[in-house]
Amino acid sequence: MAADPSIFKAYDVRGTVPEQLNADVCRAIGAAFARFSAAPRIVVARDMRASGVELSGAFIEGALAEGTSVIDLGLASTDLLYFASGRLDAPGAMFTASHNPARYNGIKMCLSGASPVGSDTGLGEIARLAASEPAPGPVRGRPTGTLEHRDMLGEFAAHVRSFVDVGAMAPLRVVGDAANGMGGLVAPAVFDGLPVSLDLLYGEPDGSFPNHPADPIQPANLVDLQARVLATGADVGLAFDGDADRVFLVDERGATVSGSLTTALVARAILARNPGATVLYNLICSHVVPEVIAEAGGTAVRTRVGHSYIKAIMAQTGAVFGGEHSGHYYFRDNYRADSGLIAAMVVLELMSGAAVPLSELVGPLRARYADSGEINTQVGDPEAVIEEVAKGAAGGAFGGRRAELDRLDGLTADFGDWWFNLRPSNTEPLLRLNLEAADPSSCAEHVAEVTEAILAAPSVEGGR
Repeated sequence: MAADPSIFKAYDVRGTVPEQLNADVCRAIGAAFARFSAAPRIVVARDMRASGVELSGAFIEGALAEGTSVIDLGLASTDLLYFASGRLDAPGAMFTASHNPARYNGIKMCLSGASPVGSDTGLGEIARLAASEPAPGPVRGRPTGTLEHRDMLGEFAAHVRSFVDVGAMAPLRVVGDAANGMGGLVAPAVFDGLPVSLDLLYGEPDGSFPNHPADPIQPANLVDLQARVLATGADVGLAFDGDADRVFLVDERGATVSGSLTTALVARAILARNPGATVLYNLICSHVVPEVIAEAGGTAVRTRVGHSYIKAIMAQTGAVFGGEHSGHYYFRDNYRADSGLIAAMVVLELMSGAAVPLSELVGPLRARYADSGEINTQVGDPEAVIEEVAKGAAGGAFGGRRAELDRLDGLTADFGDWWFNLRPSNTEPLLRLNLEAADPSSCAEHVAEVTEAILAAPSVEGGR
């Protein structure tokens, strides 16, 4: 297999089409995944990217040639694929590049029960198997598997609704921005039958993303949603990414609700039903998250970024819920998999019970700290830049104060009243900065300090 090794990321496969991902590569990966999983059948789905038809078809061919049967879900969201893996107790493969531009595609894989497959849980072995030999086939005397096409959207929608008391839902007005991604398929199915009106923007799945990129963590991609919420007097806006496993919220005033604040809201609701339970949060979440978990009587556990890590720790700790600042929300009763739609349902139920606007629900949490959002810098050698910044943080380069450092994921430097995390992207050639401080003024000041240190380090494009 003439595959670029760099397509095997920390917890998925991701690359450009056809330069890095093509039918031959995906056929070999499909055979390798079938051999690695050693299951009698697997589930495969794809998002709306034009390349997904050919690439997923080749992957299926590779698996079938190994004697593994395949259930093809066709077009689906990633959380629908995880649901199918859990419900059918079968390994799964989702063809998606999530929020990446149209020229990309990728594969998110899981074992039976939606158990994660990442760099330290089998992805490296799959890469090795895919490169070891051409995908075997019937010519070698091996019987092929069978192919079944199945629609599980209705079952998935009912599963999502099961996380809330539908009878307690208020007649809320919701605007959803599917960004021409898979939210246009799954959101209407989930909202069907609820006493909630859904106004869907860009609901036609189109992998060329004709309206705006399907990356809701970027403020520019929320502008249309914010305008529609304000223009229609809606109660809440929901912004989905390309494969619709993430969601970001916009309140009735058009203000964004960060993934951290959504995590805090959902954690509080989940802990009300599961007193004393464990809740996970990743290390770039706001400090408000562990504070709310503790206030609600739960046990907070800090984790690395990334779904394969979080799902594994959920299994180890028995955690009932986990959240990431990036808009991924994990539920024990969803096979420990993430689903933005389930999180959205929980928030809508909270709003219904509180009978106050979302801005009032989230306001006290929003007031505790100020955050930078995610700031990305293109770098040649992320690790070298991180080490330079770490030396400065440990040596008093930021206002003469020495930080407490940890390396759970990238670099986290904590100065007491402010902190930052600097880590390489697992999917793009970027260095990501997240910073939090006591108020907007000090946040802006410290962002300028850390950004200056990043740009002054070697291996920064445009720097020295």
